[in-house]
Amino acid sequence: MRMQLEMILSVLILVFVAGAQQEPGRAKPASRGGTPASANLPSEEEVNAFLHATFGYDPQLTWKISSIKPSEVSGLAEVSVQMSGPQGQGTQNFFVSQDGKHAVVGEIIPFGSHPFEKARQELEKRASGPSRGPATAPVLIVEFSDLQCPHCKEANPTIERLLKEDPNVRFVFQNFPLPSHNWAQKAASYADCVGKLSGDAFWTFIDSVYAGQNEITADNADGKLTQLADQAGVKGSEAAACASRSETQARVQASANLGKSLGVNSTPTLFINGRPVGVSDNNYEVLKKLVDFSAKER
Repeated sequence: MRMQLEMILSVLILVFVAGAQQEPGRAKPASRGGTPASANLPSEEEVNAFLHATFGYDPQLTWKISSIKPSEVSGLAEVSVQMSGPQGQGTQNFFVSQDGKHAVVGEIIPFGSHPFEKARQELEKRASGPSRGPATAPVLIVEFSDLQCPHCKEANPTIERLLKEDPNVRFVFQNFPLPSHNWAQKAASYADCVGKLSGDAFWTFIDSVYAGQNEITADNADGKLTQLADQAGVKGSEAAACASRSETQARVQASANLGKSLGVNSTPTLFINGRPVGVSDNNYEVLKKLVDFSAKER
């Protein structure tokens, strides 16, 4: 689930909305000895105290601080928290003012006449996953996906339709396995290796993994993924051997790191010429308009 923090009157509350899935943990109320603040960053102790004061009334809400770091905007610290509750689980970011007296809820987005250009250039340079479509296409679409994610499975037909009806698009798939999914990392490694063995087989492979999500478990993942690699048109044994190598793990991690550097915290996330958008099984028309608009703007 993607979560947002919303300000209702003067009370900060959590609202769970469809989106990212992350691994939660239970945080205890703040105690002495937390990580000290530095460079005007709040400490873990201070953040935990804030979260306890805000959400401690509900024992079903759990949290774990992922990171506390300077934001891209001077004077604000960015705090990332993994939270879980009866309605779902997910990651939420908020921002703390330099004086430590205010929290800002929402997303910091780029501003200017070309707000998505920096991300577009970064993706053109660093997105290295399997791709399809002409290299010189005016529109670059990059998807960050988790093969165990049910939302990614639901969104896949929308993406396929978009690519089929607008062939003058370059599409790149980037692995972004979520830590809460117990076989997603392994599936990403297999996908990376299948893509190295055969570009055509890759697309067949990820379609079949989505289709087989309900049958794949952490215990049988190696056997199932090897079989699906065979059926996709490569030697499953080669894909399995490749998936276990450290260099493969490094490529998957590099893909995830690229997404994180661009603010990805949910799957599936698309970038259309650098513009981040969500994708589902019912927003084709919006995506098509964004693709058409992006092509004209280039």
